[in-house]
Amino acid sequence: MQNRYPLWKNWLLLFIFVIGLIYAAPNLFGEDPSVQISASNEIVFSANTLPQVKQILQKAKLHYLAAVKENENLLIRFSDTDTQLKAREELKNALGENYIVALNLAPRTPKWLLALGANPMKMGLDLQGGVHFLLEVGTNDLLRAHAESDLHAIGDNLRTEGIRYVSIARKQPQGLTIHFRDQASLDRAFAIVSQHFNDYLWTRTAVSGDFALQATLSEAAVFKVVSYAVDQTMTILRNRVNELGVSEAIVQQQGPNHISVDLPGVLDTARAKDLIGKTATLRFQMVDVEHDTASALAGDVPIGSKLYQYENRPILLKEQVILQGSAITYATASYSQDGRPAVSVRLGGGGESLFSRTTAENIGKPMAVVYVETKTEEKMVNGKPIQESHQEQKIISVATIQSALGMSFEITGLRSDKYAANLALLLRSGALEAPLSFVEESTIGPSAGKSNIHKGVISVVVGFVFVILFMALYYRLFGLIANMALFLNLVFIVAISSILGVTMTLPSVAGIVLTVGMAVDANVLIYERIREELRNGISPQASIYSGYSRALVTIVDANVTTLIVALVLFALGTGSVKGFAVMLTIGLMTSMMTSIVFTRAAINLIYGSKVLKTISIGLPKKK
Repeated sequence: MQNRYPLWKNWLLLFIFVIGLIYAAPNLFGEDPSVQISASNEIVFSANTLPQVKQILQKAKLHYLAAVKENENLLIRFSDTDTQLKAREELKNALGENYIVALNLAPRTPKWLLALGANPMKMGLDLQGGVHFLLEVGTNDLLRAHAESDLHAIGDNLRTEGIRYVSIARKQPQGLTIHFRDQASLDRAFAIVSQHFNDYLWTRTAVSGDFALQATLSEAAVFKVVSYAVDQTMTILRNRVNELGVSEAIVQQQGPNHISVDLPGVLDTARAKDLIGKTATLRFQMVDVEHDTASALAGDVPIGSKLYQYENRPILLKEQVILQGSAITYATASYSQDGRPAVSVRLGGGGESLFSRTTAENIGKPMAVVYVETKTEEKMVNGKPIQESHQEQKIISVATIQSALGMSFEITGLRSDKYAANLALLLRSGALEAPLSFVEESTIGPSAGKSNIHKGVISVVVGFVFVILFMALYYRLFGLIANMALFLNLVFIVAISSILGVTMTLPSVAGIVLTVGMAVDANVLIYERIREELRNGISPQASIYSGYSRALVTIVDANVTTLIVALVLFALGTGSVKGFAVMLTIGLMTSMMTSIVFTRAAINLIYGSKVLKTISIGLPKKK
């Protein structure tokens, strides 16, 4: 028969429909205002932490819906945002700085759906409210520092090889120039530097007795340095955002050297800006092995040393700083020669000579890496809020010096791959050389977000209702089938967006509204083709078959051209435009599936395998 699907195809479509319902369903349950408590790296939740939290809330007479431990965090649900905000302040003051107390929205999704990986869509900044920053990474300063570092390294390398040069200087914008007295020195130097410093493009010139090497940083090297700087800065910003305790924060690259930071739920722009803009540093210090730690614990701390805690044990460090974190230009997790986790470090920011000399004199002795961060707290003085800053210092690594350390070295003896990766991250966090500047900042309130959500829902519903009414009145039963496909289209859009983790924003809502209007275009083309065939005297079964088969090419052409536009918008647009393009692309794919395949399946089930004289497609009767 012309209009019949095989049984396996009907079962497959039913399976797709059920999957779509399952992964779209979490968006129906809503969310509870909640407070999420997470511990710092040094603190672990004990069996008494959750009862302590409950006791704090009961003492403050704050009613909560549930308080449970989820993964490595505590989650307390509330019925309204006012109670949520009060609870956050009470818990933050009672628990202290060892815990991060963050506002959150906890989905009410049933556990069986969560077990299947079904989660609700995320809300963007324009729907939930919060703070948006656009920051620029000063890559020119980083490239200049990189060239300065290589300038010293190249000079040291040439002197080690016994090659004498007249002068070496940095050339704008990112290059070097080395002058020699004779051709032989020039040729020897070229062989050395082109082998060891292959990030540069080297050229030899010899004009009027001036023998020189010209070096320009290659495009690939510039891209690598800039990419590393942006990635490093994004790592630092994520650390700051995590400390701020923002749920669903977004830190992403925007363009070659810009970073967009969205902090949903944060309304204090000054505090967020201060937190993102502050910096941390590192200090390398020798461990004091000459004095007794027990005496230091008793109060007899030797002059020139200071007592710290590391891995729950006291340790004495000499106060002399042999290397500052600003000297680090690169750090990444690696493996030592014995196959154990390590961190590779490259220096170039100054102070390397003292570091090299000290490590050469202390081979076999332990050296510590101290992480120093400046934190700002708000205190009330005479009824007025005052910002006070203080430094926090903690040892993040203690390793034995194996040999004299120069421009590049490894920190070995680490416990695991994860620890090495975290240490490299901390080293990079303390080695920020590219300055940050705030290009743009804006704040949107939660009331505006609720208004946006309401308007977005209304726009989708109004568009949906008008299309449904038109299709039902004009195409009768076939119109109702098209309306069913339109509903399935919305279900599939929501399901796919939830699976992919797409963040719902106002442009995304606009993409859904546009998709609702365009989704029935395919059905209109098919139905008009069927009506045309019926007017020409073709039988209903043959008309249905012809309508779907002949209109398919036109439908594909129309959707492909729209898809090309969506891809161009995604490739060239920024955040909001990309959100619109993503939703439009998803809508095009799902509408093709629902308007062609699912409507054909429904019509086949109703009219297939039957001898028909008429069909309910709104065709006016002949007089």
